[in-house]
Amino acid sequence: MAVAAEIALLPHASVNRRSLPFTSSSFMSSSSSIQQLRSFKPIAICAGRKPNFRVCSSISTQAPEKISATSFGDRTESGILHFVKYHGLGNDFILVDNRDSEEPKITPEQAVKLCDRNFGIGADGVIFALPGINGTDFTMRIFNSDGSEPEMCGNGVRCFARYIAELENLHGKKSFTVHTGAGLIVPELQDNGKVRVDMGEPILKASDVPTKLAPNKDQSAVKAKLDVDGSIWNATCVSMGNPHCVIFSSESCEDLQVDELNLSEIGPKFEHHLMFPARTNTEFVQVFSPSHLKMRVWERGAGATLACGTGACAVVVAAVLEGRAERICTVDLPGGPLDIEWREADNHVYMTGPAELVFHGSVFL
Repeated sequence: MAVAAEIALLPHASVNRRSLPFTSSSFMSSSSSIQQLRSFKPIAICAGRKPNFRVCSSISTQAPEKISATSFGDRTESGILHFVKYHGLGNDFILVDNRDSEEPKITPEQAVKLCDRNFGIGADGVIFALPGINGTDFTMRIFNSDGSEPEMCGNGVRCFARYIAELENLHGKKSFTVHTGAGLIVPELQDNGKVRVDMGEPILKASDVPTKLAPNKDQSAVKAKLDVDGSIWNATCVSMGNPHCVIFSSESCEDLQVDELNLSEIGPKFEHHLMFPARTNTEFVQVFSPSHLKMRVWERGAGATLACGTGACAVVVAAVLEGRAERICTVDLPGGPLDIEWREADNHVYMTGPAELVFHGSVFL
């Protein structure tokens, strides 16, 4: 699949340069350099090195007001995918306006190539905004960077909400309903630019998570013994519409120091463990106080990421079940903090955090 990408950088956008097939910093060392750049026509840079996957980027020097989601979304050339990239605490996604079709515009195999950080756009996944079903306003589907399709993504749904606000020209405090593989999700845009999401009720019944670990607390697996290559970990299993294995301690360590873990080595062993028939996301957690937690995550289908919204929700639920934390917590992730509340009144979990625009682009498929 030959791919060409035209990327328009927005003013003041927080650009994750590792995801771009070019580096613009060398042009930006002085104001005179900027003036010189503006005097040139757009520069095409071909950065592809992989057979059958060529990425060409165009640095545009158009005035900012000429670059908008509308201008990209209105273009209907055959074979071109228009997208917007967002990130939530560094967990980054390619967002596609798919409201004119009930099926994603690209295949999982194409998503894998687009998510490649060296030869593609670079992302943890591709998110599609589709028409709502069952009375909802919109439907959200996701392809992970490995081509698998998860039920839901917490950081992704915040990015999705901001994207819908951009497409629909929404302003101020707004909420809408989203159909996902995990059920109904209700994001609410906040006046401060953050997004608050009603993530619904956590699923605690072990067989529904799903996990084959034997339930030991009201049909739930709480601090259940999990043997991973001879090491015994205490696992609490929670589903937020997708499966999570939350680890606070092991047989040899009552309180984890998460920065000391070799996540790339142990993460896959949890993800593919026989006790998790649908694979699992795994969170390793350090407790600072009853209202302050720190986690690192190995995501099913994406590996080590800077943030995981459903994971942060599962962590607070698991912390309450283990008696380690209160129902309202700040959870520190590598990409930044999320505010999580497991509300006793309705048993719903609420997540609040940022979602930021990175850039708009067009890709020739």
